[in-house]
Parts: sequence; C-alpha cells; structure tokens
Amino acid sequence: MLYGYYFDPTYVLIVIGMVICMAASAHVNSTFRKYSKYRSNSGLTGAQAAKMILESQGIYDVTIQHIGGDLTDNYNPSNKVLSLSDATYNQTNVAAIGVAAHECGHAMQHAKGYAPISVRNALVPFANWGSRLSWILIIVGILFYGNGTGQTLLDLGIIAFSLAVLFQLVTLPVEFNASGRAIRVLESTGIFGNTELKYTKKVLGAAALTYVAAAASSILQLLRLVILFGGRNDDQ
Repeated sequence: MLYGYYFDPTYVLIVIGMVICMAASAHVNSTFRKYSKYRSNSGLTGAQAAKMILESQGIYDVTIQHIGGDLTDNYNPSNKVLSLSDATYNQTNVAAIGVAAHECGHAMQHAKGYAPISVRNALVPFANWGSRLSWILIIVGILFYGNGTGQTLLDLGIIAFSLAVLFQLVTLPVEFNASGRAIRVLESTGIFGNTELKYTKKVLGAAALTYVAAAASSILQLLRLVILFGGRNDDQ
C-alpha cells in the first residue's frame, strides 16, 4: 500500500528543500544589492569588463549581448553567446562586474576544454527529459499500482528524476570553478583591487549557495520518492 493519500510525513523533505532554496535566493539578492552600491574604480561596465576579460584570455569569438531581467546572466556554449542582464550589462558596480566575470569564467571553461562543463552540457538533454518524464511515469505508476506494471513505472520515474539530480550535482564544481577563474582574471587584469576582490568573493559565494541549495533540494525530493515508491511490491 502506498502511503501519501492522507497524511504524508515525507512532505517535510519538500518543505526543508523549499526553505533552503528561499534562504539562498534571499541571501544572493541581498548580497548583490549590498555590493551593487560600490562603484568599480575602473569605471568599466559589466559588458566592457566581460570583453576585456575574454580578450585577455585570447577569446575573441564570444558574442556579448544584453538580455532583460535581473541576474538572468548566462553563457550559452552552443552558440558562444554571453548574455548579461539589466543588473550587469551597463552597470559599473562591483557586483555587476563580478557576475559578468563569472559568466566569462564559463566561456573560459569552454575554450579551455574544462571536462566537467563538457559533462554538464552533455547531461542537459537527459536532465530535461528526466525532470519532465519522471512525474508522468510516477503518476501513471500510481494509477496502475497493483497490476504488475506499477512498480516498474515508479522505478523508471525515480531513475528519470535521478538524471536531473545528477545534473545538479555536476553543476556544482562547474560553478565553483567559474567563480575561481573570475576572481583570478579580475586580479590579473587589474580590473579590481584587493577591496573590490573581497566584495566580489562575497557576491559570487552567495550565488554559489543557490546552486548548493538547488542540489540539496533535488536530493531531498529524490529521497522522498525513494521512501514513498522505491523497492515496494505491487501487493503491499
């Protein structure tokens, strides 16, 4: 018998994951706002700093573009486009340049053949497929539970969701490495001095926690699925 139709004590795992993610999100937003008040001594905008960083590494084939939103910054290795948000593209503060440098870190990883980012990029379609299909399999498995196929569908759903969790875990070293590259290149190019580097480390550290929180939340969700549906028999 599947428990969960009435009181499900495993919901506490979901609540814990939500609290962790909300706390990490609030922390990164407050940290970014705090250090966005400090104008960079270089006077460079996020876009200008990104161009300077990439060129310092011999990278000339990456397009830097503006996208809407705040902290929606990203680097797309498939078309070599580095997108900077409203909060970073034309801003001259320490936080904005730090975030732009972090995205440049991903471009550097791609250019240098950093293995973990290649693994993460290869996992993207499987993670997307897994996160979408897992709940369909689990729901259908519940509906057919007891006729011999339910547990198989549930197990496949758990495996599919595990792919999304694996993607979150592989993302962690990629993000930490990109931040490390950002700090080093900001120092080596002279874009930031010691105080600015210290502030940037706080911004990027807070941003890294959001990825840790997302991974932790996914693991807790996977644990819940295993507790609820893993290894049961259809006649239980």
